[in-house]
Amino acid sequence: MKDTFEKFSSITVVLHWLVGLSIIGLIAVGIYMEENEVYALYDIHKAFGVSIFAFILYRVFWRIKNGWPTPTGDYSKIEHLSAKVIHYVLIIGTLLFPISGMIYSGFGGYGIDVFGLQLVAENLDPNNAEEFLAHNKTIASLGKEVHGILGDVMIIAILLHVAGALKHHVMDKDGTLKRMLGKSI
Repeated sequence: MKDTFEKFSSITVVLHWLVGLSIIGLIAVGIYMEENEVYALYDIHKAFGVSIFAFILYRVFWRIKNGWPTPTGDYSKIEHLSAKVIHYVLIIGTLLFPISGMIYSGFGGYGIDVFGLQLVAENLDPNNAEEFLAHNKTIASLGKEVHGILGDVMIIAILLHVAGALKHHVMDKDGTLKRMLGKSI
């Protein structure tokens, strides 16, 4: 089940696409919620974010266990460095994204509910049931700020990652994308 130069394991492929597509979907929903003030989606957004966190942790563990993939071709130092930086941004960003969201929601008094399982209770204002009371405004604000910044950083990193994958596939024809699709090169 370990990755090889010629082919990635099914675990690597499934974790890559599951986490990647989930993060892209959560970013899209997050942007939609924020721009259109669709508060009804927040619980679903949080539930999926917390749920995917388990897979993110396993993906990080799996990457550490397997090591970073060997490049399929001989690239310039700048290409190699760029790929390495983007991969680190993506893996660290996927870890920090749900953590910052949970910090924002939990410390902000909004609670964390995962499809009916209450992990952190809401902290409603006893004088106004429509309002939430933060447990710690400073920590909640930091979580919100980091979550927002990570959204922008992850969008850029994902676009660069996709562009790099397409460059490898279309221009270099080196098999990089084939490996990530579970095929042998």
